Amino acid sequence: MVKAVIAIHGGAGAITRSAMSTEKEQEYRLALKEIVTRGQEILAAGGSALDAVTEAVRLLEECPLFNAGKGAVFTHQGTHELDASIMDGRTQDAGAVAGVSRIRNPILAARAVLEQSPHLLLTGEGAEAFATEQGLERVEPDFFSTPERWEQLLRARESQQTLLDHDGAAQSHSNDPLDPDRKFGTVGAVALDLNGNLAAATSTGGMTNKQYGRVGDTPLPGAGCYASNKNVAVSCTGTGEVFIRTLAAYDVAALMSYCGLSLAEASHQVVQEKVLALGGSGGLVAVDKDGNVALPFNSEGMYRGYARVGGEVDVAIYRES
Repeated sequence: MVKAVIAIHGGAGAITRSAMSTEKEQEYRLALKEIVTRGQEILAAGGSALDAVTEAVRLLEECPLFNAGKGAVFTHQGTHELDASIMDGRTQDAGAVAGVSRIRNPILAARAVLEQSPHLLLTGEGAEAFATEQGLERVEPDFFSTPERWEQLLRARESQQTLLDHDGAAQSHSNDPLDPDRKFGTVGAVALDLNGNLAAATSTGGMTNKQYGRVGDTPLPGAGCYASNKNVAVSCTGTGEVFIRTLAAYDVAALMSYCGLSLAEASHQVVQEKVLALGGSGGLVAVDKDGNVALPFNSEGMYRGYARVGGEVDVAIYRES
């Protein structure tokens, strides 16, 4: 019998334990639990893996705690540019959008590209026009803004940093369990449904103080997102440029197919060896065709959670001792 399961992530980064309150930690854990539970319910009702990851990522986009959709970070120019992708393991079809600023839920636009467009990746105004044609909700760019993200940009500008480096001690500026200036806010989900189909989805607001027009790994199938019923579904979060160079999501699948590695072995090799070797930081969530789950990361923490149909919901933020 298929072990239907969903796993999600909400970004990886440095832990600021000294700044974290019990109340704030519980806020994050509750959000993760609610979103995993919703995906679990979809799978339990016989819903597809594609539907489960779409809804999980949409909910993550709606939650300002995470850097995707509402609460997305700012570019250096003070704008928002959001990216998303989704992949159906049954057909290996994929859809993606990049550099959008007026689509409320980029993951729904990526899903529309998958199902309604002959193309795989649409960008900017073209992606927004397509999404509008598909009846998706448009918003003004300031919909995604929050005071906390604006303050984060001002600090980044002052320090003249594009905030990717997670090395060293995290500097506390808030009550956030992960230092808001030193975390990768990409969100994602992977799932295996009761019919044995796999799917993966990833969405992000990018990185604080990034150059206008920068695109990372999130909207690139094979880099930030990959799914094939042959073996595995993967969603990544981390140093986008390194995840692109390593084709991190696909590399997990390749190691399983060509080297005969298990999910745990393949995901460990990608995150703890290949990505680190190029100076990258972050992690991924993955589920294989047998329902095994992997949630590795090489940073100090990663928002994450998973649940099997009929099982308990497990959520975590920090490294397990």
